[in-house]
Amino acid sequence: MNQLNLFIEVTRLKKPIGYMLLFWPCAWGLTLAYDFSKNLNIYFVYMFFFFIGSVLMRSAGCIMNDIVDKEYDKKVFRTKNRPIASEKISVKIGLSYTLVLCLMALLILINFNNLTIVLAICSMPLAFTYPFMKRFTYWPQLFLGITFNFGAILGWTSINDQINLIPIVLYFGAIFWTLGYDTIYGYQDINDDEIIGLKSTSIKFKEYPKKFLLMVYSLFIFSFIAVGLLMDFNIIYFCLLLIPFYNLFFYQILNFKKNDPTNCLKIFKNSNTLGLILYFNILLGKLL
Repeated sequence: MNQLNLFIEVTRLKKPIGYMLLFWPCAWGLTLAYDFSKNLNIYFVYMFFFFIGSVLMRSAGCIMNDIVDKEYDKKVFRTKNRPIASEKISVKIGLSYTLVLCLMALLILINFNNLTIVLAICSMPLAFTYPFMKRFTYWPQLFLGITFNFGAILGWTSINDQINLIPIVLYFGAIFWTLGYDTIYGYQDINDDEIIGLKSTSIKFKEYPKKFLLMVYSLFIFSFIAVGLLMDFNIIYFCLLLIPFYNLFFYQILNFKKNDPTNCLKIFKNSNTLGLILYFNILLGKLL
């Protein structure tokens, strides 16, 4: 039972925010592509596959991140007790868990068409090089965005078996969403990160974080406006975008306090709610 608890801890299964933020772009892309005049069985099955795949890949990513950051995690108050940093789980066992999780994700992936399978496999190097980025650049959150939101394209290709401008615009905008929420998340550890020499957008923009958030979240919202125009959605879709607009600019940015770790975590977790809101926004755009 102790090993099970350690596995749950190292994969963050009790913290669904991670795999939900990976899942929402998949759901957005799938919903944009699906023809709801047809049988809905495939839609719900694919939603399930993308959800399970998100859980598996996020879990594998957490373990790899903890292995790569083992020595750094020991020096950060929030992460020093993680199973690998505290040596409750060995690196060897961690790698074994990662391999099993990736193989399980592959069993999910092979249910999709060839284009989706190839694109997903091509994105794998991004997922496993991301943990190294904070050592070399102030933009690790950009690499996370590129990695985390690839599901927007996979969701689209799982139905259409081709790529056009619509999923690219969605993917581009979602990258800026991740840039925003992960910058907020990074302020929890900014003091420790500066001491041990790690880099992040939280550190790069620490003097004017709200201006940075305003910029990236504006690009994110503009991408959803562009997607609505490309999909020829009706006025209801654009009116409903006022809800995520309010959430981002009048809740997240206005209430964000960079020196309050509890506040940063609360604002970060709100991004999951935003992902759900935008999912319904797209769903209603397709149905109305």
